Amino acid sequence: MRVVTLPDTVPGTGPVLMLNMLKFTDRRLYIEEYLPAFHRVMGMLGMEAKVNLLSDVLVSVIADEGEDWDAILLVEYASVEAFLTVAQSDAYRDIAEPLRLAALADLKLYMTRPFAL
Repeated sequence: MRVVTLPDTVPGTGPVLMLNMLKFTDRRLYIEEYLPAFHRVMGMLGMEAKVNLLSDVLVSVIADEGEDWDAILLVEYASVEAFLTVAQSDAYRDIAEPLRLAALADLKLYMTRPFAL
């Protein structure tokens, strides 16, 4: 998987939503082991992340040819800094990340921030 680092500054403040596009090698491992490990790490770090959505992808309506995802996951963090604290922690790398890597064939991750309509 290609890893993209964040720029030094991300515009705005407040909560961010991480949109995860997931392609499973092992759905059970992701749901039954990775997600609980992720929440365990969050607790160890004294942080919270809210899973706003975990949903199966039924069909790609507008996508590049061959782009085929199994599920999407939308996770809310209190801030960019909160996300970075988790992602860069030894606890995440040691406990949760190996399970994520084993469970996923591919992943795209987008940092978003809602705006008022």
